[in-house]
Amino acid sequence: MVSRTVDWLRQSERNLASAQLNHQYGLYEEACYESQQAGEKAVKALLNYFHKEVMGYSLVFLIQAIGIKTPDYVLMCMQELDKQYIPSRYPDVYDTGAPADYYNKFDSERCIECARKIIDWVRGLVT
Repeated sequence: MVSRTVDWLRQSERNLASAQLNHQYGLYEEACYESQQAGEKAVKALLNYFHKEVMGYSLVFLIQAIGIKTPDYVLMCMQELDKQYIPSRYPDVYDTGAPADYYNKFDSERCIECARKIIDWVRGLVT
């Protein structure tokens, strides 16, 4: 397996930057989705680092496949970001309205903070 750890981590950082820009423009649901993507790609960097190939989008599922001790604060952030994968994007998740109607600044800030914690934790393991 070719090491793509750095590539996954770089893209994770770009997703985080996108989340931050979306937050600045009040696109809170997009910031939450991009935060989830940032966390997912950071975990995929870790999978690559350990030479594991796992398909999926759930951060919790992906990290379990590695089998390493995950700090509670990181695991809680993974659980939080997993909840953003679908409802932040699809109107039919809700009885009425669009995701934009259900997300706010607090949600966005929390997701961005979680993505940053996950990226920092992964970076500390792979560098």
